[in-house]
Amino acid sequence: MFDIRKMQEQVIYQAVKDKSNEDIAKAIVFGSDKQVKTEDNPTWVKVTMERLENQFDQAGVLQIRRNCQCGYGMDEKLALVKELVAASASLEEFGNQDRANAAGLYSDNGELYLQFHFCPCPMLEGVDRLETDTWCQCTTGYSQVLFEKAFQCQVEVELLKSIKMGDDKCLMKIIPQKNIWK
Repeated sequence: MFDIRKMQEQVIYQAVKDKSNEDIAKAIVFGSDKQVKTEDNPTWVKVTMERLENQFDQAGVLQIRRNCQCGYGMDEKLALVKELVAASASLEEFGNQDRANAAGLYSDNGELYLQFHFCPCPMLEGVDRLETDTWCQCTTGYSQVLFEKAFQCQVEVELLKSIKMGDDKCLMKIIPQKNIWK
C-alpha cells in the first residue's frame, strides 16, 4: 500500500542530507526514536518543519522544501500541460483555455497562476493551520519541475497564498524565464 508518510520522510531526509549531512537529516526527520513512533501525521509535519526552520536559514529551508516534491501524478499533469501549450499561441491563451481553468490554471494581465480551492496535500489532512508556509513550499518545487518540463525553460514559482495558512485558496504565480510562444 502507498505510504505517503514514509515517502515524505524519505524525500525530506534526502533533501536535508544533500544540504548538510546524515546526522542532521536524521535529527530533523525522525527526532527521537520515541517521537517518530507516536507522532501522528499533523504533529509530525509541524515538528519536522520546526526542526528544519531551527537548523537552516530561510533560503536553506526554501531550497530543501522545494527539493521535497513527491512527483505524485507528474506524468498525467505533464501530458495535460504539454497539450495546453500545443493548443495555444500565447501565455494568455494558454491560461484561458477551459481545460487549463479546470486544472486551476489561469492568466491575468499577462501572468500565469495556478490555484487550488482545497489543500491538495494528503499529509496536511487533519492539520487545521500551519504557522509558516514551509511545508507548502514543496508544491512550488513540484510546480517548477512540471512547468520547466512542459515549457522547456527555467521557471520561477512563487507561493502567494496557502489554505493551511488561513487563506481562501492555495495560489502560485508561475513565471517562465523565456517566451514559450514565438
